[in-house]
Amino acid sequence: MVVAISLTHPASTVLVSLPSIQKRGNVLYNKVRKSRAVSMSLGNGNNNKEEVSVGAGERLYLGLDFGTSGARFAIIDKDGTIQAEAKREYPLYLSGESHDWARSWKETLFSLLEDVPLDLRQHVVSISMDGTSATTIIVDSNTGEPLWRPYLYNESCPDALPMVKSIAPQNHTVCTGSSTLCKLVSWWNRVGSNKKPALLSHQADWLLWLLHGKLGVTDYNNALKVGYDPEVESYPSWLVCQPYYHLLPSVVAPGTPIACLKEDIRNKYGFQKDCVVCTGTTDSIAAFLAARATQPGKAVTSLGSTLAIKLLSNTRIEDSRFGVYSHRLDDKWLVGGASNTGGAILRQLFTDDQLEKLSEQINPSQPSLLDYYPLPKAGERFPVADPNLAPRLLPRPENDVEYLHGILESIARIEAKAYGLLKELGATQVEEVFTAGGGAKNEKWIKIRERVLGLTVRRANQTEAAYGAALLAIKGDQQNIL
Repeated sequence: MVVAISLTHPASTVLVSLPSIQKRGNVLYNKVRKSRAVSMSLGNGNNNKEEVSVGAGERLYLGLDFGTSGARFAIIDKDGTIQAEAKREYPLYLSGESHDWARSWKETLFSLLEDVPLDLRQHVVSISMDGTSATTIIVDSNTGEPLWRPYLYNESCPDALPMVKSIAPQNHTVCTGSSTLCKLVSWWNRVGSNKKPALLSHQADWLLWLLHGKLGVTDYNNALKVGYDPEVESYPSWLVCQPYYHLLPSVVAPGTPIACLKEDIRNKYGFQKDCVVCTGTTDSIAAFLAARATQPGKAVTSLGSTLAIKLLSNTRIEDSRFGVYSHRLDDKWLVGGASNTGGAILRQLFTDDQLEKLSEQINPSQPSLLDYYPLPKAGERFPVADPNLAPRLLPRPENDVEYLHGILESIARIEAKAYGLLKELGATQVEEVFTAGGGAKNEKWIKIRERVLGLTVRRANQTEAAYGAALLAIKGDQQNIL
């Protein structure tokens, strides 16, 4: 396992040197030096601890991100300056014929706590975390131990979908096979009614429980896909009357202080006595928070393997036909949808080197006359809902620069159509787009998108979900009454 650790320290000046990279043992250190003197000692490969001098009384905030393939942490100060960050891949364990994900996540959590520099731990006053949306764990309500293997974020339970559709309103967020409610119903129909007392827990909830020790609490972002209504702040009547309702956790706002860090963990890792653990959120919400897009009309387009958009709106939008749903963000709504177009199709057609060299030759101010619908395979979710929609990548010109130009511009048109659909459904009109993901590095593509969207498009300063989780930790500290 390779652990990447980056240490950054606050200063009023800009960087005065390029990052230096060292490898000691099995740990890769990426240090960024600033003009302010920093005291640091690096252990050997078997003792990966760092000591960083911070001011007496400094209050720091720890955000933890548990994504699809690995986890990371970020520590920030009250101004949002990153003090330290690190990432780990999940170790893989087998339980029968499947992976023991709960064990992998638990081990990674405590490995990340160990990775936090020693001199920073005593200054951490608040902790929050994000996890993958709809990753579901059914646990023993007395011990907190999993009663069943976790249902992963992208796992579908089609066996439960007819029953869920029969009780939920039409086009509700839970009416997809991968919703948390479908996973709960599938488990209940299989073994639930014959099991010992149980509770539903989301990935972030369960990992936070390991830190604070209080079972049965979640946040309204994670609870959305189990049917919780964040607008009225309660579970709907059609869900309350179900026989498995007693398994559902209580729900509070993301970043709400739950309890102080457990004494045994605090003593083992050297965190302070009053360090509070707060409710978390989903990984995509945390990534949006990291971009600091705080006003209605601000949006974040993530150009990874797929094209995902999130728009801050004054109005709540829900329509499962297009995979569109709204997360509550305080008194506003984060409307989202995801297309199957994006980086995956680009990687099928070009190497990274080709993408870079061909992009340099594109004139972004010149519209492309090529009209494609770039998909890696048949099927689209948003802004067109058609599981059989075929990729359209022909005709292919002889000039690869023209071909790439046409594909990039076609993806930009899909992005524009997506924002247009959200407006048609009633969301606040987009005014500015922050961009994240691998595609955000392509300057020519950004200029093409600005022309097609007719909007300012700029790279977000921060896009890591761990940073967004750390911002939630600041929120928790500000309202801490424990």
